Amino acid sequence: MSHIANQVNLSVKAAENAQETIEAALAERLRAVAIAAKEQLNPDISQVTNEQLVKLSQELGVNDISLWRKHPDDIIIEKSSNPEEIGLSSRSMDYFYRAFQQLFKYHNAAVTQGQRLDNFWSGPINFAKSNPDHINKWGYYYDGTTNYMINPFIDAKPLLAFDQEHGTETIIHSILNDTPEIIEIAGLDPRFFGKEPILKFKKGELVHNLDVRGVIFGTYTQYSEAADAPLVEQAVKTGKTVTADTDEDGRSIRKSFYPVASEHPYAIGIQFDMATIGKELRSQLLLHASISLGLLLLTLAASYWLAGVFMRPITAVLRKVNAMAQGDFDTPIPMHAKDEFGQLISHVNDMGRSLSRYTGELKSAAGELRETKDYLESLIFHTSDSVHVRDLDGRIVRVNLAFEKLYGWSEEEVATGHIAYVPRDREAEYAEMSNRILRGELVNGFQTERYTKDGRKLDISITVSPIRGADGAIVAFSCISRDMTEQKITAERLLRSEKLSAVGQLAAGVAHEIRNPLTTLRGFVQLGASRGKLGNEHLGLMLTELDRINAIVSDFLVLSKPQKMQYVHTDVCQIMSDTLLLLGTEASMQGITIEASLDPSGAALICEPNRLKQVFLNIMKNSLEAMPSGGTLSAHVMNSGDAVEISVSDTGRGIPAEDLPRLGEPFFTSKDNGNGLGLMVSQQIIAQHRGTMLFHSAVGVGTRIEIRLPQQLADTEKEPSQPLPEPLLL
Repeated sequence: MSHIANQVNLSVKAAENAQETIEAALAERLRAVAIAAKEQLNPDISQVTNEQLVKLSQELGVNDISLWRKHPDDIIIEKSSNPEEIGLSSRSMDYFYRAFQQLFKYHNAAVTQGQRLDNFWSGPINFAKSNPDHINKWGYYYDGTTNYMINPFIDAKPLLAFDQEHGTETIIHSILNDTPEIIEIAGLDPRFFGKEPILKFKKGELVHNLDVRGVIFGTYTQYSEAADAPLVEQAVKTGKTVTADTDEDGRSIRKSFYPVASEHPYAIGIQFDMATIGKELRSQLLLHASISLGLLLLTLAASYWLAGVFMRPITAVLRKVNAMAQGDFDTPIPMHAKDEFGQLISHVNDMGRSLSRYTGELKSAAGELRETKDYLESLIFHTSDSVHVRDLDGRIVRVNLAFEKLYGWSEEEVATGHIAYVPRDREAEYAEMSNRILRGELVNGFQTERYTKDGRKLDISITVSPIRGADGAIVAFSCISRDMTEQKITAERLLRSEKLSAVGQLAAGVAHEIRNPLTTLRGFVQLGASRGKLGNEHLGLMLTELDRINAIVSDFLVLSKPQKMQYVHTDVCQIMSDTLLLLGTEASMQGITIEASLDPSGAALICEPNRLKQVFLNIMKNSLEAMPSGGTLSAHVMNSGDAVEISVSDTGRGIPAEDLPRLGEPFFTSKDNGNGLGLMVSQQIIAQHRGTMLFHSAVGVGTRIEIRLPQQLADTEKEPSQPLPEPLLL
């Protein structure tokens, strides 16, 4: 019985879906008609005539068009192509009235009945209030651009006739004819079934609207509505089939109610004649038993014969698979057919050939990998640089022979746990080095210190690289160490030698420069001795020469005395801006225009701001002095990521090409009262910042000075309390 009910349910739902599709299509059409009518009608209802609506209905292919107007306590048709519609009220139209109010207020309807579209609602097919003989499909459109709601509608009797001929009723009639054990089929709506019918007067006629009927399809004549209503309610609420047996007119009747999920759930009620069902079941049981016995005997015979035929290729395939499991990929299976088994055998043969080829390739690749591994291990373990691999926890997991020779620990000793090779004062540096690698930065040639097994402290240069896993994540670090102890000692000796040489050159220059004013002073002293006194003009010249000697000695002290550098995080753009502000008045008095281009995002780095300001003042004062007749001084600061680039240029007289290599030499200058030490001091400050200073000049065009300062300084350079070694300037 359940399969019959399922068949009825599926058939009814298919018919209902078809009807819903047709109604949705009609709603779409009515909305399009309403929009077309809105485009042709005046938005003020007082400017629309009924004659216009008659003509428009004919043009748009609908029965009639009515215009509804909202009043404080009602919504009424004021204009229509159908005179019977004019003056019609909607207050008694239940959910139609609610939908109208929602359209006027929100431009969309929220009632569950009918079809809802944007600015549109179409009610279910029903009897016309103005004429109960008519059954219509209505559409209502309001988007707020008019002072009325547009209501086109069409005759729905053809749709109902279609449903009677091809829809739900026809399907039910066909099922009843083909299934004699079914007495009746009906669709029952629990909202109205078993309750007093809702009847309304329309034009003096009592009408039972289509959308409030308890029996929505089929026939209901053999039931007791009062007894069946609770069963229908139970089936819909629980979502389960409810069955009840009864006797009527001497017949054993089974009533089953099957719930149907939809927007408004209902139940399909089916009444079965149990006597007819029992007779039919016994007949079918006997027939099925006979057929089953015959088929069983036939199947046994056919299976015995077919098993031998079908198992032959399967057996061959199994033998081939077993052979491949033993490493024999090259012996093919003979193929005698092109059916599915033949295709299977062909695929197995192809698989064997592919496995043979792939196995050969894997063996070749494995051999190449072994050779590469041996080569890399030989390269790493026999290189003169110490190489070790440590994991993310700091444990050393692999070392080469150079590591054992440099540090003294063997690979077996390293494998037992942590070794104390990092000095305590370098542990923070050690952790920061790992963090830099994890952030994607480079650690290349980093100068630091490490302990050996016997406690000696080594100066080393270390390069750290990440080792990544298959997913690209860092899993370990590769560290290459080089002993820099001897090189550092040699470099210090060379630096001392070069310093002594530089001091000698500076001393010779200072002696030469001081001798000239001393000669002048000696002459004036001799003159005073011979005359007994000196004039004021001679004393003034002597003071000038003494000031000159004092300036030379002061600059010499700046160069020769180690200076303590206070490195801080500073924006170079701000330093340049302050320097330009200091020189602004002097430049303006000389008729010089200053052009500045500073990186808007800033150019911060670790530096000594006062020393950098001294450099900027020196080179820009030289530029101002090179433009006695006016010109342009340009200053640019740009952050290039790994460095800050500074450029200062002028439009002065320029420097001859033969003099460019001598810039920065002590006492080389083109100024009458200069000594060349200012530029030398500037070069020294830039060198202390590990930067570079380049000069570009052309006579009659001007001079450009380019300075490049790196973003990162070594830890010894960042330490404010430790003076840097003075750079060698010759």
